Amino acid sequence: MSFWEAIIMGLIQGLTEFLPVSSSGHLAIFKNIFHIQTETGLLYDVMLHMATLGAICVVYWKDVKELFVNGCCMVGLWISNGVIWISNCFRKQEERRPFKPVLTSPYRRFVLMVIISTIPTGILGILLEKVIGSASELLILPGICLILTSIILFIADRAKPGTKDAGTATYRNSFLIGLAQGVATLPGISRSGTTITACLLSGFQKEFAVKYSFIMSIPAILGAMILQIKDFTTVDLSGGLIWNYIAGMLAAGIVGYICIKTMLIVVKKNRFTIFSIYCLIAGLVSVAFYFIA
Repeated sequence: MSFWEAIIMGLIQGLTEFLPVSSSGHLAIFKNIFHIQTETGLLYDVMLHMATLGAICVVYWKDVKELFVNGCCMVGLWISNGVIWISNCFRKQEERRPFKPVLTSPYRRFVLMVIISTIPTGILGILLEKVIGSASELLILPGICLILTSIILFIADRAKPGTKDAGTATYRNSFLIGLAQGVATLPGISRSGTTITACLLSGFQKEFAVKYSFIMSIPAILGAMILQIKDFTTVDLSGGLIWNYIAGMLAAGIVGYICIKTMLIVVKKNRFTIFSIYCLIAGLVSVAFYFIA
């Protein structure tokens, strides 16, 4: 993979990871049309996701920090309650100690919501792993999925505005949104578009829907990195290849930061339709190219 191919793929990743047009679908189409063979398989894709993960942490630094701190506190309280439960098993009824409350703030509910969303995402990601790998090699499958994304975005613009936030959203909402994120692992199905649509249909506030969509992607991206850790042990990053990777990651991170800010405006002003039209056109072109190429 050349320096300029790395830059272009980084730009595609940064633009399409947060804009609701599917980064995996565009990367798969780009590789197929221009016959680009990356030496690392999914490794470079994962590295690009690391860059966009960094963009999320920069934009939502305060929230990410609070979630991390509260998450650590919750783990400590769960361990403490476990010790209390064990000790209560050997105490009389009147001598038993009460459990310490855990979910005492919206941020702690937020942490639990993200955990609940991650469970179905992880299960579907593992079940669809082989399908995802083979789907990326064919133009027709990302094309069909882009058409489905177009329909999803069309629905998003017509979703009624909700009022739910971290303090009022239900855990059932979180589970269903996690299912949507799991389905969005297919190349061509926009993760951000699908999860934001699921949030809006669940009655989330628009700003919270965007925040939840992006923050819940953090464990999903980390999980993908863990699943692909074997690639890091077999790839050769000697010579100029490492600089190509770094250039692509920087491009993805900078553009990703800009696109997150853009998505806040898009959701507030109901501007999904233009992305819906774009995905429809891109999907039809991809399907057509499959049959004529």
